[in-house]
Amino acid sequence: MTTFNDSLLRAARGERTEHTPVWYMRQAGRSQPEYRAIKEKYSLEEITHQPELCAYVTRLPVENYNVDAAILYKDIVTPLPGIGVDVEIKAGVGPVISNPIRSVADIEKLGEFNAKEHTPFVLETIKLLTEEQLNVPLIGFAGAPFTLASYMIEGGPSKNYNKTKSFMVSEPQAWFALMDKLADMIISDVTAQVEAGAKAIQVFDSWVGALNVEDYRVFIKPIMTRIFAELKKENVPLIQFGVGASHLAKEWNDLPIDVVGLDWRLPIKEARINGITKPVQGNLDPSLLLADWSVIEKRTKDIIDQGLEMPGHIFNLGHGVFPEVDPAVLKRLTALIHEYSAQQIQARS
Repeated sequence: MTTFNDSLLRAARGERTEHTPVWYMRQAGRSQPEYRAIKEKYSLEEITHQPELCAYVTRLPVENYNVDAAILYKDIVTPLPGIGVDVEIKAGVGPVISNPIRSVADIEKLGEFNAKEHTPFVLETIKLLTEEQLNVPLIGFAGAPFTLASYMIEGGPSKNYNKTKSFMVSEPQAWFALMDKLADMIISDVTAQVEAGAKAIQVFDSWVGALNVEDYRVFIKPIMTRIFAELKKENVPLIQFGVGASHLAKEWNDLPIDVVGLDWRLPIKEARINGITKPVQGNLDPSLLLADWSVIEKRTKDIIDQGLEMPGHIFNLGHGVFPEVDPAVLKRLTALIHEYSAQQIQARS
């Protein structure tokens, strides 16, 4: 039996590791030829509803790249149909919702989420992976309330979130009712993922960077505090991540989470100076994966050096892998992260 690699879990708790652990957002999917072959036959929804196939897609990057964690293959909107949201993931567009939220009445129509009833295929995939297939932690995940609400109010992806933000400030009572509904769903969903075997959880608040700090504190932070306080009881590391949200990183540091995820805009060193005391995750700009190897190597070593200044660093990209990335580059990058960080840790001990 292969030894279980728990380096990511230890780093998330701020403990010493032999090397800097690494995984990549969207590592399962678009840049892998094996995945593209599967996508010619099946949609994302069809893959997630077939546990054997979904487990294969999830574990493939662990086998191909030697990363220190798997991230469950699914979408942040996967649980929404369970509460009555009519959502379709359209190729090249993203989640499109045919019954957008417009009033308190729309929110009151939303049902309660039950993972065993609404997403049993997700739980089956997790069990397959964690009981039989992985020797690294499986990271489960959920979308955060603001990001999910933005799809539900806009009716699909948005560049400016005008409808969402105006609804939030104009209809605060309705907004908080929606936040509570989504929080209940997220807590139920994530708890079930952990019970099925997920060893860590990342909450993606992908679009919350659209808010300023004051609005975040008033309209979002209370609900995030409630969600994470509940999930803390599950005793697994909790990671918070968003894109273009560097101005909120200090707010996240206050939440009952274990790891602050950073995109590429905020260097780790600067985050530490600005009061981020918790373990951090990040944060190579994914665009650089198309650059010359010498550039990738220099930037990667710099991020590792910054991460090693305090205990608790998980290497990742500042956002997800995109289709044009060569899988061979990710494999080489993983080896560099492991080897260089191990040398630096050895030299410092």
